[in-house]
Amino acid sequence: MVEILDGLPVAVDAMGGDRAPAEVVTGARQAAQELGIPVLLVGDPAYLSTLAPQPGVDILAASEVIGMDEDPGRGVRVKRDSSIVRCAEAVREGRACAMVSAGNTGAAMASALLRIGRLPGVSRPAIATVIPVPGSTPTILIDSGANVDCTAPMFVQFAQMGWALATERFGIRDPRVGVLSIGEEATKGNALVKEAHVLLEGGAAGPDVHFIGNVEGRDVMSDRVDVVVTDGFTGNVVLKTLEGGVKAVVGGVISALTADAAIKEAAKAVLPALTPLANELDPDTYGGAVLLGVEGVCVISHGSSGARAILNAVKVAHHAAADKLVGRIEAVIASGRT
Repeated sequence: MVEILDGLPVAVDAMGGDRAPAEVVTGARQAAQELGIPVLLVGDPAYLSTLAPQPGVDILAASEVIGMDEDPGRGVRVKRDSSIVRCAEAVREGRACAMVSAGNTGAAMASALLRIGRLPGVSRPAIATVIPVPGSTPTILIDSGANVDCTAPMFVQFAQMGWALATERFGIRDPRVGVLSIGEEATKGNALVKEAHVLLEGGAAGPDVHFIGNVEGRDVMSDRVDVVVTDGFTGNVVLKTLEGGVKAVVGGVISALTADAAIKEAAKAVLPALTPLANELDPDTYGGAVLLGVEGVCVISHGSSGARAILNAVKVAHHAAADKLVGRIEAVIASGRT
């Protein structure tokens, strides 16, 4: 059982995602029942009103849904009674301590930015995705999709925000921050990477942020670095490549272990040892990515999230709010020279 944050629930977009509302609602209700985290289910009252009452679960009606294929900005402006917009408003109005959505990523970002607001001094919010590292603490990849075009000062702020998340969420002391490049040398990379390297090396992120220089793609899933800073275009490509690679490897291992009867028999002894590794690599374990740089906690889950992913997303959102992550980010931004 976790500590309740002033009794405030986590607002969950019940209508967002490929498997909504059933899987989303199931995961949210499990969070309330199993973890003691109160939730505010936001969505179609015709559906939500059919749910049996459950302690720790409240309902907020929202008559509209922003589809996965809709233009995010237009959807937020036009569909003011959409579930994702109402989630953000619940956070802004103090009815919820955080929000979770597996719906349209752009709409989640736009809702958080327009309804909750940007932190003072933050140029652009960024998506921080947790990358599992077997046998070690995860790596935080930032930005992983929010900002396609970036500037070097934005990289400095991404480093600050990623550092704060690594410290608060995973308890990493003195997180190591690196800029993603095509080589470790300071002279490697494009103009943006080189300029960002100069700023970070010169201490622009503040006295607490430990900059270790450039890192390469092979370092993302290693224990060499804790926070990897890049632009949203590159970060999203890295993220999707890793997801596809892990999926291919896991699929290949399963195929090999089920090739014939003799191997299947041997696999019975091997699979229990592989299960913890599979769980560690499963994105559902981490619930979703955190949108950093807004004045509230916003967790963006994968569109295909099932109940387990939503449960963990609610847990992440609640802990981020309880640990005062937003305040920590605001403080570290103020400590820099960007």
